[in-house]
Amino acid sequence: MDTLTLEEGAIAWRYDGDWARIEAHGPDGLRLRASTYAPRPAAPGALLDIPPVATAVVERDGAVARIRNGSIIGEIDLQGRVRFLDGHGAILLEEKWRQRDTVATFWSVGADTVDTISALGLAGREFKPLPGGSAAITVRFEAKVGERLYGMGQYQQPNLDLAGCVLELAQRNSQASVPFVVSSHGYGFLWNSPAVGEACFAANGAIWTSRAAHEIDYWITAAATPAQIVRNYAQVTGTAPMMPDFALGLWQSKLRYRTQDELLAVARDYRDRGIPLAVIVADFFHWPVQGDWRFDPREWPDPAAMCAELQAMGTELMVSVWPTVDPRSENYPALVERGYLTRANRGIDVHQEFLGNTRFIDVTHPGARDFLWQTLKRNYRDQGVRLFWLDEAEPEYGAYDFDNYRYHAGEVLAVGNAYPLHYAQALHDGLRAEGEEEIVSLVRCAWAGSQRHGALVWSGDIHSSFTAMRNQLSAGLNMAMAGIPWWTTDIGGFHGGHVDDPAFHELVIRWFQWAVFTPVLRMHGHRDPITPPEPAFRDGVAQCDTGAGNELWSFGEDVFATLRHYAALRERLRPYIAGLMRTAHEIGDPLMRPMFYDYPHDALSWQVDDQYMFGPDLLVAPIVAASVRERDVWLPDGTWIDPWSATSVRGGTTIRCAAPLEWMPVFIRAGADVASAFARS
Repeated sequence: MDTLTLEEGAIAWRYDGDWARIEAHGPDGLRLRASTYAPRPAAPGALLDIPPVATAVVERDGAVARIRNGSIIGEIDLQGRVRFLDGHGAILLEEKWRQRDTVATFWSVGADTVDTISALGLAGREFKPLPGGSAAITVRFEAKVGERLYGMGQYQQPNLDLAGCVLELAQRNSQASVPFVVSSHGYGFLWNSPAVGEACFAANGAIWTSRAAHEIDYWITAAATPAQIVRNYAQVTGTAPMMPDFALGLWQSKLRYRTQDELLAVARDYRDRGIPLAVIVADFFHWPVQGDWRFDPREWPDPAAMCAELQAMGTELMVSVWPTVDPRSENYPALVERGYLTRANRGIDVHQEFLGNTRFIDVTHPGARDFLWQTLKRNYRDQGVRLFWLDEAEPEYGAYDFDNYRYHAGEVLAVGNAYPLHYAQALHDGLRAEGEEEIVSLVRCAWAGSQRHGALVWSGDIHSSFTAMRNQLSAGLNMAMAGIPWWTTDIGGFHGGHVDDPAFHELVIRWFQWAVFTPVLRMHGHRDPITPPEPAFRDGVAQCDTGAGNELWSFGEDVFATLRHYAALRERLRPYIAGLMRTAHEIGDPLMRPMFYDYPHDALSWQVDDQYMFGPDLLVAPIVAASVRERDVWLPDGTWIDPWSATSVRGGTTIRCAAPLEWMPVFIRAGADVASAFARS
């Protein structure tokens, strides 16, 4: 029997029980699945179930099977080796094989062939079977000289270009593994596996691993520009819903408003000061016990009246939801009985110890998702709450021993990275059933495809420092390139920051200035001095402490004047931002994106990593270090307007810009309608 076969819209290879299949999937896209185990029906992973591509062309060319789908070509040879080429025959990505019996001159199409005859015995695809029917998987690709790589989600590091980086494929607090990468060589690559693993982008080749999986599953696309690559990806994984218009303004949060009266007093203060407030947040431990998912009536006696008053002021209430369930919760017996909680493979079934010994609800179980939503609907939605903050979404295990836990969908090692996607799905599906279309949930983690469930991802519990702020700039841009257009941070960082510290005041100002030009402007943090809980325990349940004030006026009058000025600018930018949100919804363009997204043909655009475009018309250059009062800004070709001085600057060069504490460098593309938003600044 021939090892190569041609199918409708696909090519396949089989030998000695191993198999590989490449099929057309979406515009200019190909999906590869391969395994050493018998084929199973394809699991969607992050991919949508979309119609087959009728225009794909398959052919046999001697010892090569070939499939072309628009601008991308996939090939498999008789030995099962795989490579991908663009529409002109240039190699995009090629498996790395180093074996004795490899025929070095086998490929007949494309660029020069790598000499692969070797005694090393390395395979491009490797399976090491594990007990239970899964395998440790390794996929190796040849190196590409001068390649730059972007995306992959959110990692706490300053690197925008990920070439040379080793990235854990795992979810942690402040780390979001979204395994889609965009190459400067004209392709995008989705590792369509939620397994825990690693991606290594080394100078001598790329390696992807899964610690436990049944098969290799990835998707690749080709296009002439990074923007088109991201748009192709959006068509196969989905776009974000339309962001509600009210959510484009200022969000106010802190750890934490303890009572209904305290929260309402803050909202009234914003109203009385004439500062529009889009959202105010009731943070965690407003509940009696973790897993009750309801307000404690002792501090929150009338949620419906609270929501009604807030909405009359033009403010929506967002409530924190944790996936943790304490055995003392009123919902624990039903969740245990129905198998809706995550299980430990060994030891005691305690997954986290923060203010109680708790387990996580298993949102990979459809029944558990429905149970969670029905509880949230009864206790919050029916009281007027429209917005939910899905905290702990990784989930944050007390110890990240991924091999010790299992979900309804499988072992965490094999499926764990999709947990935050299903968490957001629970709220998205529930709200859709209620007739909502414009759905947004604040989520602390994401996986590929989370965007289609309305996930607004924030960067987790980061430190209050300029170093952390610099890391967030790269994290936000790489999240954007990974197909997650809605992203935000805790302004000023989460951990630390004394409200009376002048050094922290500078950080807050610089962070707030930057955040105005991000998808969501959101105050949050655990500010010093912290107030201990009183009492420390109530009804045998540990109580949570409270940070200092975190409102715009909490840091002194001088800081307040600057923050208020920028909050007003954000209000005037709302029509522009709404347009960016619509584009993200319709075709997948991120709001904030690296310079090469809009200027890919300028070599300098791939080198600049500390400024970005906020939509097509605003160039933003944040100040991400203390005591900096000027910085260099690269301006692409064209004419740019400095809104602070109302002067025009010719592009195609790098200029030195003043950056006093009152403002940071921003430039407007000449002729853009958004210029009017700065007129009153």
